[in-house]
Amino acid sequence: MNEIDSLNSLVAQFTKLPGVGKKTAQRYAYSIINMSKEDAKLFADSIMDVKDKVHYCSVCGNYTDGDVCEICKTRDASTICVVKDPKDIEAFEKTKDYKGVYHVLHGTLSPLSGIGPNDIRIKELLARLNDVKEVILATNPDVEGDATAMYIARLIKPMGIKVTRIASGVSMGSDIEYTDEVTLSRALQDRKDI
Repeated sequence: MNEIDSLNSLVAQFTKLPGVGKKTAQRYAYSIINMSKEDAKLFADSIMDVKDKVHYCSVCGNYTDGDVCEICKTRDASTICVVKDPKDIEAFEKTKDYKGVYHVLHGTLSPLSGIGPNDIRIKELLARLNDVKEVILATNPDVEGDATAMYIARLIKPMGIKVTRIASGVSMGSDIEYTDEVTLSRALQDRKDI
């Protein structure tokens, strides 16, 4: 790599993005160099605009630029789909099959990593359950996701609320964010009680 401090610094910043290695970061940095000054400013302004305006919805924990996201404002709140991360919502929205609202946990239980029930948004979920008919547990089908789903189900079932888990079809150990729309749609349709 060139011994140009500003270029090396830009490459280092790009490598902080998930899935971006040094070679990809170098390609991104060279693309920035080849942009017009106006395009580079628009790029930088877009990053700062997102940092200034986008935050978590006060109800569900999804990304929004208002206090409450559009899904929470406009959708049927009698069904809540519980997901690990905001990016999982985007995957479900692509199916166009789900008409309820979401709840983002911002993580899953992982005792080995020191993440317990108080470290994710379980209390906030429990506070939303008035007039809820069904809670769909749509955490990733891995050890942490399954443990989280079982823990939440044990808390909610005694309240008389229907609790379901997304059906198989989503591969064990995979991330929902990378699952195709057809598989997610089938998983939603074939969910079952736990």
